[in-house]
Amino acid sequence: MKFDTPATSNPIDQLKVIGQATDRIDGPLKTRGAAPYAYERHDAVPNPAYGYIVGAGIAKGRIASMDLDAARAAPGVLAIVTAGSAGKLGKGKFNTAKLLGGPEIDHYHQALALVVADTFEQARAAAQLVRIAYERTPGKFDLAAAKDSAPLAKPSDFAGPSETQVGDFAGAFAAAPVQLDASYSTPDQSHAMMEPHATTAAWQGDKLTLWTANQMIDWSVGDMAATLGIPKSHVRLVSPFIGGGFGGKLWVRADALLAALGARAAGRPVKVALQRPLMINNTTHRPATLQRIRLGAGRDGKLTAIGHECWSGDLPEGQPETSANQTRLLYAGANRFTATRLAVLDLPEGNAMRAPGEAPGLMALEIAMDEMAEKLGLDPIEFRALNDTQVDPEQAGRPFSQRRLIECLRLGAEHFGWSRRQAQPAQVRDGRWLVGMGVAAAFRNNLLMKSAARVRLDNKGVVTVETDMTDIGTGSYTIIAQTAAEVMGVPLEKVQVRLGDSDFPVSCGSGGQWGGNSSTSGVYAACMKLRETIATRAGFTPLEAIFEDGMVRVADRAVPLAQVAQEAGDKGLVAEDFMEYGDLGNKYQQSTFGAHFVEVGVDAATGEIRVRRMLAVCAAGRILNPKAARSQVIGAMTMGVGAALMEELAVDKRHGFFVNHDLAGYEVPVHADIPHQDVIFLDETDPVSSPMKAKGVGELGICGIAAAVANAVYNATGVRVRDYPVTLDKLLERLPNVV
Repeated sequence: MKFDTPATSNPIDQLKVIGQATDRIDGPLKTRGAAPYAYERHDAVPNPAYGYIVGAGIAKGRIASMDLDAARAAPGVLAIVTAGSAGKLGKGKFNTAKLLGGPEIDHYHQALALVVADTFEQARAAAQLVRIAYERTPGKFDLAAAKDSAPLAKPSDFAGPSETQVGDFAGAFAAAPVQLDASYSTPDQSHAMMEPHATTAAWQGDKLTLWTANQMIDWSVGDMAATLGIPKSHVRLVSPFIGGGFGGKLWVRADALLAALGARAAGRPVKVALQRPLMINNTTHRPATLQRIRLGAGRDGKLTAIGHECWSGDLPEGQPETSANQTRLLYAGANRFTATRLAVLDLPEGNAMRAPGEAPGLMALEIAMDEMAEKLGLDPIEFRALNDTQVDPEQAGRPFSQRRLIECLRLGAEHFGWSRRQAQPAQVRDGRWLVGMGVAAAFRNNLLMKSAARVRLDNKGVVTVETDMTDIGTGSYTIIAQTAAEVMGVPLEKVQVRLGDSDFPVSCGSGGQWGGNSSTSGVYAACMKLRETIATRAGFTPLEAIFEDGMVRVADRAVPLAQVAQEAGDKGLVAEDFMEYGDLGNKYQQSTFGAHFVEVGVDAATGEIRVRRMLAVCAAGRILNPKAARSQVIGAMTMGVGAALMEELAVDKRHGFFVNHDLAGYEVPVHADIPHQDVIFLDETDPVSSPMKAKGVGELGICGIAAAVANAVYNATGVRVRDYPVTLDKLLERLPNVV
């Protein structure tokens, strides 16, 4: 099915199942420990061995020698895999560095060897006996030092152009009566998901099965096949449950490759889980950014010049953090300039983390908007409203399909009590606490991906959906089941959903906020095709047939779905289809919008910051399951608080690694850090997006929230911090004198 004209009325609009706050159908499995995760596939393989990865002890250089004798002689050791013994390996298109290093080393903790033994403890003990001598070479580990020589990044389909210019930015900025020219920084950050990167691998002849934690099944099957040099048809990847990904499990990582190599070397199935330090230095992270924002406005508050430049770093052939991209779309202004520059650094690979680009970009832009509002003497919400636009600011003839940003801001202001905010900072006290409020806009583009599904109706009236879509804790099982139930006219308990297997039709996968809308659209397409088959076999004209209560009917004649399937034979009825998209994305700018409100307290003596309350108002098309969507948004808000106040990978600029590579040193928010959170969804449908009339929402919640926290801290204290995280040491010397 091709979606190339805006959606009209369709079965989803019934809203009998879709749009309802439905409990997670996978919840019972998870609460009783019955959901099978990659490292726990005791049901899948008998008598697995265990692998333990040895990571590089330097950031750049080569292996001078590797002594494996003591490790090989250790109890229980079955095999040791290195680049020298693994045979010729390729590199998948989604990996920047080789997953198995040697003799050249690309980054700290790059995998150099896998020790395979009968037990995990034996493999770990033997891995400590591997002796590696290195020849270290100088590397580049400091983004600030590399900033001035960093070239423009290469354009790409995802990142878009590296530089955009509209009008005369330089002239308009110079002539603007009110100007802001400020620099901001965000640090390297880790996904820090609970489940480690983990894989169980088994070979049957020349065919490989991987039970692994992976968000994008088809991408990873292709990369694994390319890396091993075997046909794609010889790789099966199974990932029905994933314990958090946030972008860190979009691609094949070292655990999957080395489990496969270890299983081949040992001649039996092998399990590999990355130890926590290797998760942080071996896998991907959100790169640090340096950002310069220049805003020029007239005395009336209208922006006349908007400039945003961003610098980030990555390994050779890596990708930039596209932190200037949202500035191309968020506010009106006739004269515009954005640039994205990329320095080559020898730190571990930088790549996608929840809301890549917008999350760190809005951390800077939405502080800058508040700073500019203060210069103009305007309320921050009114300043944003003055500069709203209903068309793409860089392409005036291209309207937004839906844009209700100002409605989000005004509704949020009403619910949050924004009118009680004191415009002058450091005016509100609650005992020892200085209290302030902050606001920020939320923005994230709506991305669409081709997605397929297979739907089967059996002689009991049960509808089974199969697609390689994954559930990373987001509720994919539930919204896919809701979609099938709605379209096929059956109760939710009559739907079974099977996900995360490369034997199933290729879906969009989980990432980029495209998963919910795109995967359910693929299921919709397959169900509509199955409806045609059922209606025809029942003797009805498909367009006239109504599906409800487990029946298909026209006028006063109705036939049970189970009866139609039974008449078709033992296999029932099966339909497979996909949803792909035409050029509506070129005709309309499709984005999601929101507003974040935060109240903080700052200890007047110590500078300790406590978030007191938070509110997000979201406009993101039809909300398929309000309960699951709220969970996604409050989780994203929590991650945003972490980015604002504590999350920072500390770089050892001498030796090129992240020092705080565990959850003791890399701080993330815990329950005690997060107060009650409110979420409001605007009642919205977007027929330009998909037949579901939905858009993504899972990443919108992290976009802007950190700036709202930082703006609240400023309102509480009068201290403006432009370098994240906003920690008390950056406040202490500048806190107001209080009695």
